[in-house]
Amino acid sequence: MAIFIAITSIVLITALVWAADKVLPFYVCPICAGVSGTWLWMLAGQAFGQLSTLEFQLPTAILMGGSVVGLAYQGEKRLAFAKAPASKVLLWKSLFIPAGFAAAYGLATGSWQLFAAALAVSGAIAAVFLWRPVSGKNKQESQKVREIEEKMKNCC
Repeated sequence: MAIFIAITSIVLITALVWAADKVLPFYVCPICAGVSGTWLWMLAGQAFGQLSTLEFQLPTAILMGGSVVGLAYQGEKRLAFAKAPASKVLLWKSLFIPAGFAAAYGLATGSWQLFAAALAVSGAIAAVFLWRPVSGKNKQESQKVREIEEKMKNCC
């Protein structure tokens, strides 16, 4: 029964966010919001004793794992945009996903030390792979992009 509740929640939250995206000044991925929103409320329900951990822990964990993979995919897209070699992309996923799963496991089981440690490791991995200092060339390109955006805003 819990999986049907989870699926229904994902569909409803996804639809709400999809509709909200029409008026929001920024983009929110509807399915990402549906999945993460569902595991967040399910995890909170378990933590506050409103949902049976026995019944809801597995669907919650599955959804949390999906969020970890989704984050890894977003990082992969950023690396691809930066024209990173395939070996770097594979290393990114090979390090980030297990650390993210450990963080999700710690959160799902209430193992706060494991969660904190794995979250720190995941953050460090993300910082190493995804942080790019802005070089002089990138600053110039960013300035050009801002100028073009301003011209487009003021064109009509």
